[in-house]
Amino acid sequence: MSPVSPWLPPEAAALTESFSQTLDTQVQRVAVPTPLAAAPIPTTYVRQGTGTPPILLIHGFDSSLVEFRRLLPALTAHRETWAVDLLGFGFTDRTVTPTVSPATIKQHLHRFWRQQIQQPMVLVGASMGGAAALDFALTYPQAVAQLVLLDSAGFAAAPAMGRLMVPPLDRWATAFLRNPGVRRRISQNAYCDRTLVTADADLCAALHLTCPRWSEALITFTKSGGYNFLRDKIPLLNLPTLIVWGRQDRILGIKDAIRFATAIPQSKLAWIDACGHVPHLEKPAETAAAILTFIA
Repeated sequence: MSPVSPWLPPEAAALTESFSQTLDTQVQRVAVPTPLAAAPIPTTYVRQGTGTPPILLIHGFDSSLVEFRRLLPALTAHRETWAVDLLGFGFTDRTVTPTVSPATIKQHLHRFWRQQIQQPMVLVGASMGGAAALDFALTYPQAVAQLVLLDSAGFAAAPAMGRLMVPPLDRWATAFLRNPGVRRRISQNAYCDRTLVTADADLCAALHLTCPRWSEALITFTKSGGYNFLRDKIPLLNLPTLIVWGRQDRILGIKDAIRFATAIPQSKLAWIDACGHVPHLEKPAETAAAILTFIA
């Protein structure tokens, strides 16, 4: 058993892979005051490395900053790199504010940036985190020097699960998503090389399920409609943008990579071969090289 951050559940002590063990000792927590609640929101993050502009990594749907365990070491050797748990996700506290939506996620993320980073950054978003990054950059362009989208949502429609988010179906839907077999099948579909879906990877993907009000936050966010509103706003983005996409993405396919590259004026598309929906996990060295070359 390895020592872990006090802000993670005790199950994290059972992690066995070195990337997971290292990251899980580095997780910190800070109280972020926002207009969303009377009390500051305890927010979990990791900060490593030096060099400007800093990089901020934001995770995907029903995930946590732990999904960057393989990418972080490759970036922190060259730049100050942060990873943060979005409002309503990961290990960031869900009990302070009951409302989880793109609007509240963006507001919380901006307050975190203003409090902790305080300078233009390279914003990197994976999957749903890519949509959150787009939304943030469109609203707060002064906070973002460059944008990186990793197999990003934004064009794709919201998951059909949103139609189930009425009692009692909402509880059944989240109970279904909590099922270890279901989560493993989702993970296997996200990778090109399914041998990477190890017991350690399964545990990393499920650690946040033990956090208080996990299901309530997931239900609230899904009922908000997610990032369906972004499609027509994407061409308005006026920032240098790198689109990184796995050629074997079975979650979103590959057509949206071309759509992003066409819609965003200052964009560059980098394909990652033999890679599925999670290039930061499946091909971290190639993904980091693409990011560092772009921001250099």
